[in-house]
Amino acid sequence: MRRWTATAVAFALVSIASASTTNADPGSAVDVAGTLRSAVERPTPRSSPCPGDMALVGRTCVDKWEASLVEILPDGSEVPFSAHEVPRGHVVRAMSLPGVAPQAHISMIDAQRACKASGKRLCHASEWKAACRGPENTTYPYGPSHVANACVDTNRTSPMAVLHHNEHTDRTMNDPEANQVPNTIEPTGAAAQCTNAYGVYDMVGNVHEWTDEGHFHGGYYLDTKLNGRGCEYVTTAHAKSYYDYSTGFRCCADEGTLAGE
Repeated sequence: MRRWTATAVAFALVSIASASTTNADPGSAVDVAGTLRSAVERPTPRSSPCPGDMALVGRTCVDKWEASLVEILPDGSEVPFSAHEVPRGHVVRAMSLPGVAPQAHISMIDAQRACKASGKRLCHASEWKAACRGPENTTYPYGPSHVANACVDTNRTSPMAVLHHNEHTDRTMNDPEANQVPNTIEPTGAAAQCTNAYGVYDMVGNVHEWTDEGHFHGGYYLDTKLNGRGCEYVTTAHAKSYYDYSTGFRCCADEGTLAGE
């Protein structure tokens, strides 16, 4: 519980005394001490169990936006890390921010490290699905049926077709230009309808999202239905070290383990 400082108490005392003497009936006694005691003892609102960049889902804090990264330099300073580069071999930390390119080209292993560096962790699959389906427990964040263009998953451009004549190899699928082709990814939160009452965005489409069992969920901008519809989408075919232009993530944390607002 937040403690009152001496300055705050003094300010309250002056304010209350002033208000009381101004408004009181001249013949009445003013209980300044009693009024002050009531103000000081009145409980203050509890801080949120989650930081402002996370949403409370059950007893779990879930990042509101798909992760982006900052790189931690040897002197401890931080600089933005490109969402279009492979972070393997770099010391990075996960961020949850609106209006930025979501990090792609990331393995589950590096996603785990990035979450840990921010005091968070990768989401469990059950936590991820609960956040995606929302309080109404629907197949898509916004409802039971697919709505075209509600999420970043409708009539998008294949960067492999544009850049590499549909060649799908490790080299081409990690081309830094892939998600810079127009009509591929969108900035986090840009699809304003792709959310639910929890306030989490882009859990379907945009980029795949790793969870800690080693699978990725939600599909990406070219596919949100081949391996399940919407929030039920899960890809199980790849090793935890796998990455390409479609693989991203977001972080979770147990409620109350991070400073709230």
